[in-house]
Amino acid sequence: MYLSRTSRLIALSLLAAAALCAAGAHLSAQQPYKVLDRWKIGGDGGWDYLLADPPAHRLYVTRGPQVLVIDTNTGKQTGVIAGLHGTHGIALDTAGKFGYISDGGGNAVVVFDRTTLATVATIPTGGQNPDGIVFEPATQTVWAFDGRSKDAAVIDTLTRKVLANIPLPGKPEFPAVDGKGLVFDNIEDQSEIVRLDARTKTLTATWPLTGCEGPSGLAFDVKGARLFPVCDKHMAVVDSNTGKVLSTPSIGDGPDAAGVSVSRKLAFASCGQGVLSVIDTSKGDYPTIETLPTQRGARTMAYDSTTDRVYLVSAEFGPRPDPTPDNPRPRPAIVPGSFVILVVGR
Repeated sequence: MYLSRTSRLIALSLLAAAALCAAGAHLSAQQPYKVLDRWKIGGDGGWDYLLADPPAHRLYVTRGPQVLVIDTNTGKQTGVIAGLHGTHGIALDTAGKFGYISDGGGNAVVVFDRTTLATVATIPTGGQNPDGIVFEPATQTVWAFDGRSKDAAVIDTLTRKVLANIPLPGKPEFPAVDGKGLVFDNIEDQSEIVRLDARTKTLTATWPLTGCEGPSGLAFDVKGARLFPVCDKHMAVVDSNTGKVLSTPSIGDGPDAAGVSVSRKLAFASCGQGVLSVIDTSKGDYPTIETLPTQRGARTMAYDSTTDRVYLVSAEFGPRPDPTPDNPRPRPAIVPGSFVILVVGR
């Protein structure tokens, strides 16, 4: 096909523009993360896990006897789910209708309507202190991991009844699912990961986490078949098919949550010492490529893959009390009104 000189120039210009756009996107992907905003929420009390709901532009934050609902477009609180006892985690169904809260202080899972935020059911788990919680889409069940009684409560979302309580080898922490019927969870006091079958409701594997002691938060790259549990000063990279530990990159101290960006080939660990560790998952040695200063106590996080935003929560703290025989590791008091959400992005 013959192209005139003008046509060739236009074609070359378009190719150059496309190359520049691709280069720009590559450079953007390599830019370091930074703290973009701080949303002052205030109020009193502690907190635990948070969860992003990208389609609804919401961030759910568990906070003592309530769950705060934050608009991620404005950074403002738009709702609250109150009347609970001691909240830990949130799970959302795939239909966009209901959410599930692990109310550890009430030994129950609380079901709420995602449109009205009204509580519609309270389901006793049969165990003590439900903590980590996840929705399993293949079986349409909710899995609540009872930290004190060391078991997993499996809840049918149609009948809202507990189908089984599965004993675990130790204290469970954060769970993750593959979407096809497998459930994984960290066992903190044994430094292990367990695999469970959602269809048979059985424990099918227990894997030691060599080089990763006391795992808490857990992220999952389902497509790449890699689990990312976080421990003090290390993240483990685990083959979800075999349980083999592939690497243990260094992270900050005191992590309690993790996140993963499959498209950007990154993993995140939020650490209580006041840093967000960023790991490059595209390289075989999984190097830590950024240690971003955040805020002391910002040890839990949620990742929004649609906006490439990391949300962390913390507050200001008073002096740490002296240890006592009854409380050898006392926590410092939270300064009233200082609760804040940090927004991290590029």
